[in-house]
Amino acid sequence: MSDLHVLFDPLLQDLSDRSRDEVLAAFSAVQYAAHPVAEVQLAGLRDVTLRRHVQKMLKLIGRTLVHVDGTHWTAGYADDVAATLTTQGWQPLSVIDRAVLVLVLIHSVAIPRSEGILTGDSWKSARPTTVDELRTTRISGEERRLALQRLRAAGLIQLSGDHSGGPSYIPGPQLQRLTPAARRRLQDQLILAAAPASPIAEAIRARAGTPSITDDSTTEEGVA
Repeated sequence: MSDLHVLFDPLLQDLSDRSRDEVLAAFSAVQYAAHPVAEVQLAGLRDVTLRRHVQKMLKLIGRTLVHVDGTHWTAGYADDVAATLTTQGWQPLSVIDRAVLVLVLIHSVAIPRSEGILTGDSWKSARPTTVDELRTTRISGEERRLALQRLRAAGLIQLSGDHSGGPSYIPGPQLQRLTPAARRRLQDQLILAAAPASPIAEAIRARAGTPSITDDSTTEEGVA
């Protein structure tokens, strides 16, 4: 944090020593904690004025506060910064890691949500993805095992609490760092991939102004 003090000092110079410490503690917590931080634990998150200072600090490094479940906070990339990084081709995960992550999200989140089993805007899921559901012809067992290890280490997936049927996986805490807009885009894409003919998928396409499956098939038949 010492190197960052020079960057943050102009934002914090008018605060009392106590308020400054509370803001720095809240900043460190949301930026570096593995899980979202309970608002009640830190004055820098409870107090609206102090929380604004935390948000300003995060903005200077391309980050933003993300509210989780109404009572917790974490930090993630701001939407404009994420868009710029994506445009520049920045991608920290390998192709295999991304494929395994998508499989976990489809089975644990997208399919249950398309079936109405999982509701709300959250990555929490009581429907873990089994190893059998992760088996594909394009990813070997060893590649899958190593990808699961890397994704767990990165906090993108985690083991479910029930090991009775062998290891199974649910989304990890790092996905809570997505902003509402980023979370909605990813969830929409997962549902379109997992259940393209579901009513929820139709609603997503209608909201985006894209043709429905019926419209696509009608058009293709007309052309043919």
